[in-house]
Order: sequence, then structure tokens, then C-alpha cells
Amino acid sequence: MCSTEMPFPGATGKGLKIAVIDSGINTNHPHIVAKTSGVLVGEDSGSSVTWDDVLGHGTAVAAAIQEKAPGAEYFAVKLFDKALTTTSSRLIRAIEWTIDSGMDLVNLSLGTSALGAKSVFEALIKRAERLGVIMVCARYENRNPVLPGILDGVVSVDVDWRLDRHSYRVSQVEGETYYTASGFPRPLPGVSPVRNLQGISFAVANMTGLLARACEHMGSRSMQDVHRTLASGAFTA
Repeated sequence: MCSTEMPFPGATGKGLKIAVIDSGINTNHPHIVAKTSGVLVGEDSGSSVTWDDVLGHGTAVAAAIQEKAPGAEYFAVKLFDKALTTTSSRLIRAIEWTIDSGMDLVNLSLGTSALGAKSVFEALIKRAERLGVIMVCARYENRNPVLPGILDGVVSVDVDWRLDRHSYRVSQVEGETYYTASGFPRPLPGVSPVRNLQGISFAVANMTGLLARACEHMGSRSMQDVHRTLASGAFTA
């Protein structure tokens, strides 16, 4: 199913600061078109390791967002280096950095299944809400619920393979609102979509880009206002 136009026409995410918690960003990639800087989080901080992306995952995630919101400023919060794995404590430090640094949106295309840390993440999300930081998070990873994406106070995202990458749906379960978006990234010339990166990471990234468009002209960015605004731009056919 394809939409004819991206929601919130004319918006580019101008004025927003967007953090991408991932494997860094390669600023030389042709799909990285917005102002982008970065920071290391965790045990590698302060070493000779840079926030450049050696995996390509963070770059593809950022490219999906920037396609929709090229007017925003981007911050690569490098959590991964040689593999897409980390610890809950490093993930928490990464989220703390985004809150302390006054980000507007935080793209978190990952999560932790360590549900015992729920209270820690709940406190982080409440603090983010108070300061106007909107977290866009994966709801599941390999169909397992993950934190913080299953918590109240975040824009929770799942995959809908029927959608194109310029649209999203609003869903509800037991009174809880969540969103579904395409799991495909921006296409690469000469690379078949089935051979390219795909999955929940890109559903979250696509949703972050579309949310940035929605937020550009919003006054209040409370979660209530975010949900109301997103409902107005959702694909309903």
C-alpha cells in the first residue's frame, strides 16, 4: 500500500535536534544530507575510537530519518562498534545523554529484554517527558517485548510491511497507542530490497522522520498532543 504524499506537507523538521542512538553515522554517505555531529557513549568514550559508523546500520537509520526531515540537526550517539550488541547500563547512559543534552527527538531502534530494569527506564522516560524529549522506540525485537519501547510515555513502533516508508498507521491494544511503519530503509542503487538492511530498526527510523515533520509546527509537544497530531496524518486506507 502506498501513500501519494508524505504527511505534514512542507515540513522538514527544521529547528529540531534529533539523536540517533546506534552505531554512529558516516557523514560522507550521500544519503546523509543534514548537519550531523556525534558523541561516544560508554566504555569507548575518550579513546581513539570515533563516532564514525563501521557497521553501516546507524548510517542507514539516519538516512531514513533525514530523507523525511532534512531540516533537523542530527547527533549520532554511538553505542555499538563492531556488533549490534550492548549492555543495559550503556543504553541507559546513552538515553541520559540525550536528555541532558536537550534533544527534541531520540531515535532508539533497539531495546533491552532485561525487563527487570523496568523501573529505571520508567524514571528516565518520565524525566524525558518533563523536559520535552520525545523517545521513538522499538516495541519488539524478534517479537520479544523490549524496554523502553513497551512503556508509557514513548512513541512505540512496530513493523507493518504493507506500508511504504512515507506513511504510518495508528494502532491500539488494551487502550495503549502505538504506531506501525515500513521496515524498509532508503533504497540503494543496484541493491535488491530483500538484500538490503530491513526490519524494526527502520520502522522506528521512518516513524522518527515522520514525527519530526509533525513536530516542526507543534507548540506543545506533550505526549497527548503528539498522539493527537500523529492521528491526523496517519494512513487509513
